[in-house]
Amino acid sequence: MAKRDYYEVLGVPKDASKDDIKKAYRKLAIQYHPDKNPGNKEAEEKFKEASEAYEILSDDQKRSAYDQFGHAGVEGMSGGQDFSQAFRGFEDLFSGDFTNIFDTIFGGGGRRSSGGGSGGVRQGANLRYDIEIPFKDAVFGTKVEIQYSRSESCPACKGSGAAAGTGKKVCPTCQGSGQVRHSQGFFSVASTCHTCGGEGYIIEHLCKECGGSGTQKKRQKIMVTIPAGVENGRRVAIPRQGDAGPNGGPPGDLYVFIRIKPHEYFERQNEDLYCAMPISITQATLGAEILAPTLDNKTIKVKVPPGTQNGKLLRIRDEGVPAGSRRGNLYIKLMVQVPARLSKRGRELMEELAKVEGEENAPKPIPLSELAGQ
Repeated sequence: MAKRDYYEVLGVPKDASKDDIKKAYRKLAIQYHPDKNPGNKEAEEKFKEASEAYEILSDDQKRSAYDQFGHAGVEGMSGGQDFSQAFRGFEDLFSGDFTNIFDTIFGGGGRRSSGGGSGGVRQGANLRYDIEIPFKDAVFGTKVEIQYSRSESCPACKGSGAAAGTGKKVCPTCQGSGQVRHSQGFFSVASTCHTCGGEGYIIEHLCKECGGSGTQKKRQKIMVTIPAGVENGRRVAIPRQGDAGPNGGPPGDLYVFIRIKPHEYFERQNEDLYCAMPISITQATLGAEILAPTLDNKTIKVKVPPGTQNGKLLRIRDEGVPAGSRRGNLYIKLMVQVPARLSKRGRELMEELAKVEGEENAPKPIPLSELAGQ
């Protein structure tokens, strides 16, 4: 039977990069590996065919010869039908990650526990819950009630998955180890037992309440404490409020991720708060006392110094975000408001002021060095 084109075997174009060739072979090797397809001669042949194609196309010299002369140009260069050669190429491809790849092939990733089969106790899955809270609650802290679903240990079987009055039986295939071994040439590879799924035991009579899973979905409410000063995107961990573990194992954790609604007037930078306040031209020129709001609904008298420029920041100590035993500061940004319209008398007074102060119609530019502190 004539050999298929190597590029066709891997499903890649003739100008495919080395990375593309490696990815294509990796996919086929996992799909057709003999230990994933025991007794399947067709899968075994496809595995060897893909390994041969990869051996040629992954080598620049061999690939060049193949591109010029086809199969005749690489005659004797490949491992052909020698299974040990196919496995050697497979090992080279996944070097450094060999254990993880075999776990993927045999479906054993994360299912085995220390000490043989997985009949031991394991922790349940962690859960995530997203909430959005007001700006003020994020600054001063709060408590929020949330409702969510989690897997809990089945009360009927206490998490075992077996019907009342029955138990679990040691898997006859793997004898409780959760693994079986296969020999391929000089390789001996352990894979997850297909009979028990790596658990090391089988349940002959399933619990009717949970169908053998050992867990049931329940809806519950809990109070979550949001600490003062929490930042946007942070998470709060609540231990043992995740899914129950298999075989009556301990539950995982619940992670509450926090989004903060923006405030209408206040902004936050680290431990400090910022707020903008309008003042008139006369207040900015002559100075004044204004009432500035704080985030916790107080008002504080603030002195505006004479000659205040637009955008000046006034600091109010200890009115910012709590940080342990202290608080940050509140900064009031003063925005000088220019009247859009003046009364007749107001205009006369402004014109008189301009004459008294000797204001020029063509002011000179201000050196940038004088603006550095503004």
